[in-house]
Amino acid sequence: MTEPLSTDPDVAEQPSEPDQASARPSSPPARSRAVLNAIGTGVMGALLVLFLGIGLAAIVVPAVTGSVALTVRSSSMEPVLPAGTLIVVRPTELADLVPGKVLTYQLRSGEPTLVTHRITQRMLLADGSPVFMTKGDANAQPDLAPVTPVQVRGTVWYAIPYLGWVAALLTGDVRTIVISVVVGGLLLYAAWMFISAARDRFAKRDAAG
Repeated sequence: MTEPLSTDPDVAEQPSEPDQASARPSSPPARSRAVLNAIGTGVMGALLVLFLGIGLAAIVVPAVTGSVALTVRSSSMEPVLPAGTLIVVRPTELADLVPGKVLTYQLRSGEPTLVTHRITQRMLLADGSPVFMTKGDANAQPDLAPVTPVQVRGTVWYAIPYLGWVAALLTGDVRTIVISVVVGGLLLYAAWMFISAARDRFAKRDAAG
């Protein structure tokens, strides 16, 4: 059994006034801080992804696949591979070395100087072994001496523009240390930004409650 609602205007329930604390908009400094935190988190996240991607492409993938990362130092392969480009060269079967492939080979067998030019022609010697004629894309004339199988290091798998200059400066243990420090710093900063944003959300939730 329920009682009828009172029609007495003095008794009727009056609409409650809005909670001043909950209705008050957040202050401009708080909003600005939240926006800056969001921007900082996004920028740091993008940089972290970029550095991790570069480290993966320039160090991890070559190490796992038996490839080698090299720096283009001349303009003979422009515009495809301008000077300063980081190239990753992977071992390639002789049967797959055909015209059009970009070949990395020793200028002279047994010496460390390497050349990266495009194969223009594949020929067979009298004993059936192949040799390769090469040419830089930006060169007017083909290379004079054919490349023999013993000179071949592999073919270009992929390339990253401009990164080669950085790789040339950071070699051996120095590169490993620098990359570790940069990535570690970005990870710590990203974690701090995430924790700070989470703390602000909890603080706002507690204030609203």
